[in-house]
Formats: sequence, C-alpha cells, structure tokens
Amino acid sequence: MDAKVTLLDRMTFTGVADSGHAIKIDTTSDVGGDDSAVRPIELIALGLAGCTAMDVISILRKKRQDVTSFDVHVHADRAAEHPKVFTKAVITYELHGRNVDETAVLRAIELSALRYCPAQAMLSKAFPMDLRYEIFDEGGELVKEGTWEPLLA
Repeated sequence: MDAKVTLLDRMTFTGVADSGHAIKIDTTSDVGGDDSAVRPIELIALGLAGCTAMDVISILRKKRQDVTSFDVHVHADRAAEHPKVFTKAVITYELHGRNVDETAVLRAIELSALRYCPAQAMLSKAFPMDLRYEIFDEGGELVKEGTWEPLLA
C-alpha cells in the first residue's frame, strides 16, 4: 500500500492512498492548523472502527442476522506525555435488530479480532483492547450485553 499527503495550507493536508479517494487532514489552531478536518490520530481510531465494523456486519449478514442498525464505538485512552500514543481501547459493537443471536455476534467479533481485521491485529500488539457488545431489539430495548474474551488454550 502507498499513501501520500500533500500540504494545502498552514497545517492542512490532503491524503490519498491506493483507492484514490482523498481525505482532508488538519489540526487545532493552537499548533498552527485551522481545525477544519480530522486529526491524523483520529484516522487511526476511525480505521480501527471501520475495519472491524466491516468484518462484523459482513459475517452477521452471512449468518442471516436481521441487523437493522449497527455502530462501532472506539474509546481510546492516550498517554499524557508526547507522543501521546493510545494506551488502551474499548471497542463497543452496538447492534439493533430482530432476534439477533448473541452467539452469532460473539463469533463475528472473534473472527474479526483473530482472523480478518488487519488494523485490529496490528494495533492490538501496541495496546490492549476490550471488546464489548450491546444487542438491542427493534424498539431500542437492551436485550444482551457483554464482553468478548479469547479462549485461553
């Protein structure tokens, strides 16, 4: 994979990778930016969320789960001192649907975490991640919630 960022103005860049789709990147005004776009560190969290979300929803669709709404939240703690790396993350899979099977959700999370999501595989080597899920019915009532944990061999 190749990626390139090009300076537009002050601290605003346009980034393009192999897909050819551009994304604007900026920072806060206190460090010379215009606060006009996503921050580079936010792209890492968004990449993690998007990568695992695509895996999980794809697997659930193959398992014929009736998911009507799906969000993946990433909360990442950061070090207080520079370079302010991520020190821990909590990924929460929020699913709404009709008769969504908890076992299917757990298996989808497992496959994403252990087999398919390169962002998760790479970043889990740098900081721990807790993987949580919340399953709601169509009316928004919480049906099941829990944490996925790998089986210890």
